[in-house]
Amino acid sequence: MSSTTWSVDEHLDDILGAVRPLEPIELQLHDAQGCVLVEDVVVEIALPPFDNSSMDGYAVRVADVEGADEEFPVVLTVIGDVAAGSDGLPDGRAVGPGEAARIMTGAPLPAGAEAVIPVEWTDGGTGGGPAETMHPLSDAPQAAGGEVRVHRPVEARAHVRARGSDVKPGDLALSAGSVVGPPQIGLLAAIGRSTVKVRPRPRVVVISTGSELVQPGEELTGGQIYDSNSFALTAAAKDAGAIAYRVGAVTDDADVLRATIEDQLIRADVVVTTGGVSVGAYDVVKEALSSVGDEDEPGSGIDFRKLAMQPGKPQGFGSIGPDHTPLLALPGNPVSSYISFELFVRPVIRTLMGLSDVHHPTVRATLKADKALASPAGRRQFLRGTYDAEAGTVTPVGGSGSHLVAALARADALIVLPEDATSAEPGTDTEVILLR
Repeated sequence: MSSTTWSVDEHLDDILGAVRPLEPIELQLHDAQGCVLVEDVVVEIALPPFDNSSMDGYAVRVADVEGADEEFPVVLTVIGDVAAGSDGLPDGRAVGPGEAARIMTGAPLPAGAEAVIPVEWTDGGTGGGPAETMHPLSDAPQAAGGEVRVHRPVEARAHVRARGSDVKPGDLALSAGSVVGPPQIGLLAAIGRSTVKVRPRPRVVVISTGSELVQPGEELTGGQIYDSNSFALTAAAKDAGAIAYRVGAVTDDADVLRATIEDQLIRADVVVTTGGVSVGAYDVVKEALSSVGDEDEPGSGIDFRKLAMQPGKPQGFGSIGPDHTPLLALPGNPVSSYISFELFVRPVIRTLMGLSDVHHPTVRATLKADKALASPAGRRQFLRGTYDAEAGTVTPVGGSGSHLVAALARADALIVLPEDATSAEPGTDTEVILLR
């Protein structure tokens, strides 16, 4: 246990100084979601790979439909269908003078055609007024044969998606450092990539401690409470980008806790415990982990500290196991636990992912309150609040107690009162950490 009091910044710097991004691996696209690219992805094919239609309609020559209108439509001979997935008209036939080919969205523009007339600008081959839809191929001759009356002229390349209009060979599709989300996966698949080199999502194991904890859904008896911390922190780990594993609450037994942690190391890039780090007689995390360090490995083991912050004064950090897996020991009070996670564990997860921006965004806002907020001298206080971006204000939610879970659920920001402030009057310009 460190005898000195650490500042929030010193503790965070010590943590991040010991954490390095995970080694890159090659993953299939469906496994790469949420991961960070470690190399530039260069396009090898044009996208789209060929000129294709952006509408259901008719592929035509521009000169053939000049001057067309509903009173004097141009009549063209329909010579066939071009469906999506085909390579053009049958036998490689081209659209000639006075001819048109029915074409579907995404189908390649056939040889000889210069533009696409939307079906709504024609009679659809029915001989009547403007069509609303294409007739099925089985409705010949109104479908792939017969004639079509065109009611409007068209310019060259109208309703045609040009080859390479999205990306061309040699273009940079995605740069290193990009997070692979659904649109990025779609682009990678569209240019033919089945795998991508990324840093994997960190695996975070969350363990809550306390003989008083009961799983939600079970019946409470005297002196028991529901285990909310492990659920909240597992969700927070997933929100930060991790693969998270929640372990059921461990009783106040040091041997059981050590054994539980050792069993979990096989699937952990980070271990997070909550509870048992203060100065009570049953603070099992301190008892279990104070002597787990490897004397031959400098810096290993868990250091338990007092931080100049409220809530969240007791904290622990170090490494454990043969792979020196980072372990962060957080307080057990729900608000202390959650705020400590967002301040210290989230940056660890984001660093392991290889992201450059590891913290929640911060803004300055005007304090909107009925009375002054008190803050302990020498401690950085984090109060729950709601942020109004349009008004540029932040309003406290609930009190400063570290057990007020309902207030935390209503908050979307943390109001930061610095160490040298003992109060903050309404109208004060304050630092605000945005949580959502």
